[in-house]
Amino acid sequence: MDLKFYLSLFLRRLHWCLLCLVAGSATGLTLAMVLPPTYSANATLVVESEQIPSDLAETTVRTEVTEALQIIRERILTRSRLIEMANRLGIYDAMDPELRRYMSADEVVIDLRERITIASSGGPATRREPAQATILRVGFEAASAQLAATVANEIVTMILQENVALRTAVASQTLEFFKAEVDRLDRELVAQGAEILAFRETHLDALPDSLDFRRGQQSAAQERLAQVERAAAALQDRRDGLEALRERAGEMPMPQSEDPAVLRLAELRQDRARALAVLSPQNPRLKLLDSQIAMLEQELQPAGAEAGGPLSMFEMQLADIDAQMGHLDSQRAQAREEIDRLQATIEATPGNAIRLEAMQRDHAALRARYDQALASRARAETGDTIEALAKGQRISVVEPAVPPDEPDSPNRPVVAAAGILGGLALGIGAVLLLEMTSAAVRRPEDLVARLGITPFATLPYIRTRAQARRRQAALAALFAGALVGLPAGLWWVHTEITPLDLLLDRAVGQLALAAA
Repeated sequence: MDLKFYLSLFLRRLHWCLLCLVAGSATGLTLAMVLPPTYSANATLVVESEQIPSDLAETTVRTEVTEALQIIRERILTRSRLIEMANRLGIYDAMDPELRRYMSADEVVIDLRERITIASSGGPATRREPAQATILRVGFEAASAQLAATVANEIVTMILQENVALRTAVASQTLEFFKAEVDRLDRELVAQGAEILAFRETHLDALPDSLDFRRGQQSAAQERLAQVERAAAALQDRRDGLEALRERAGEMPMPQSEDPAVLRLAELRQDRARALAVLSPQNPRLKLLDSQIAMLEQELQPAGAEAGGPLSMFEMQLADIDAQMGHLDSQRAQAREEIDRLQATIEATPGNAIRLEAMQRDHAALRARYDQALASRARAETGDTIEALAKGQRISVVEPAVPPDEPDSPNRPVVAAAGILGGLALGIGAVLLLEMTSAAVRRPEDLVARLGITPFATLPYIRTRAQARRRQAALAALFAGALVGLPAGLWWVHTEITPLDLLLDRAVGQLALAAA
């Protein structure tokens, strides 16, 4: 490789390399000078655990730390809140009014989201790492140090407020839910209790708890019916005996007396027997019946004596037996009616027992749910109190944002160096591109290689003085444009059209979209 030859080619194109170097250096230096400073203010927050041990009183907010921080971040970075914060704090008041007027709301939101930094570190234990304190770092970039600190602290305030609002909202919603659940279950309990009570009142005589008592009543009624049957049979035997005694005495059976007094006496005796079954002997009604019976007996005794004595007494005995048998018939009917009624209630008892048991089972299940809801409401009230007193998990400020002394960006030496290196790389590339695309013959070996002839001698291209002057003037104009015109143009664009930092951001965004 003929290094001397290639070096000579490079030196021949050196002015182009120098031109690109000058242009890149001028651009880099201009950008380093005109780009506005960006100050970054940062605040540090820490997520503290519950202040009260969970085994004594537990909060009802079960949101994980990372999840809560993500929710808070998304709420703060919403479009409406960012625009409201920008207008309230005057973040863009220092910008040129013309530029501010042409800046859309979407561009404001995108710009603020790029300038806000909310990053967390640490967290609960994992398989590989132990539990660490959750640290939250909040930052904001602005053109002034004071504005950066003000906005960063405002974001910190918004984070604290959102955290309190999130936890108190969850706790209060939980409490409201269980209050409504307790009220609903209480209404259902009352309704079911009323339904059970109404069922018991409706089927009071056919409930399972009184089955043994009703069976005892039925046995007693059956026994009473048997006694009535025996008493009626005895009366019938007595009456038959009287009739037989009368026949043996040689008297013909007489028809039943049609005397109204005798019939009235028998009726009063029947009324007294029925009343005595339900009233006490001291009852005024019984005393009245006794006096009426005594008066009728006194009236019938003289008439019986005049008619022959024994005959009237016989009729009176028959009337008394008939009255007693009538009373026994009434008791027999009542006993049978009671037995039938008790049998009906006993037969209805199994069905009522099944239905009542189902209703009581539902009531017991509802009662268990009600007791559980009461316990949950008590825990929710405790959790709501914990959150209201800020004794649960909370975010506290470790270090607020302060105005920085030095801007965070741009790094002006790096920008200038990048311009110089970029210009140098561009110059070297331009020289290589020109030489690779040029078809000119530069040395005798090229004539032999291309034409296949060997020249006797070679003469270089010699420019005239006028050509040399024109070439030097053109190069001087290019260098002057690179040194003066390019910085001046950048300055004019930055001050009159659009700030260069915005143009660079848009260019980077377009490149990112194209790459994606």
